[in-house]
Amino acid sequence: MRLTEVFSRMALLALLAAVPGTAALAEETRATVRQFDPATGSWVRKERSLTFKSPWSDSAIRPQVVPFAEKLPAGTIVVDTAQRRLFHLRGDGTAMRYGIGVGREGFDWRGRERISRKAEWPDWRPPADMVRREAAEGRILPAVMEGGPENPLGARALYLGSTLFRIHGTNQPWTIGKAVSSGCIRMMNDDVIALYNQVKIGTLVVVR
Repeated sequence: MRLTEVFSRMALLALLAAVPGTAALAEETRATVRQFDPATGSWVRKERSLTFKSPWSDSAIRPQVVPFAEKLPAGTIVVDTAQRRLFHLRGDGTAMRYGIGVGREGFDWRGRERISRKAEWPDWRPPADMVRREAAEGRILPAVMEGGPENPLGARALYLGSTLFRIHGTNQPWTIGKAVSSGCIRMMNDDVIALYNQVKIGTLVVVR
């Protein structure tokens, strides 16, 4: 499948994931989607007929309040890369648990950082090494992709310290629960919006 087609399908799924009450939806619809054309280096709009459904309809990874006995400050975010879960501590011995996607082999990391920046519908600037890797596979990435439902960073981004890593949404909801990223922590768009609204700059993030 061409990269442009993947971006288009991912965009539609991301849009659907953000709409309440669509968990059981599966139907054909016509939609105008934007596709990146490597030949011209520009975005084009096309109308397509697609069959789609909400990713939540098949997902077992839903936000849930769970016990969390470890003593850390209320509000701390703990990322368990082995479980592929993120815990937002509530300060009462419990945490809100979310499903996440994590770094694939060779791109995983551990450590402590603090949220240094928050962004809504952030722009995406692919790192130079990613641009080179994709180019070697015949896939051309744009230098900058404006924020929106087609953007790989999804609806929100929480930037971690001075690193290139972020906790962010995704336009690939089917990757939640998998190790596929270049080191960032992916969340469903609905989930990252909920987390974004509850955390402040300076919040401690523990990745292990």
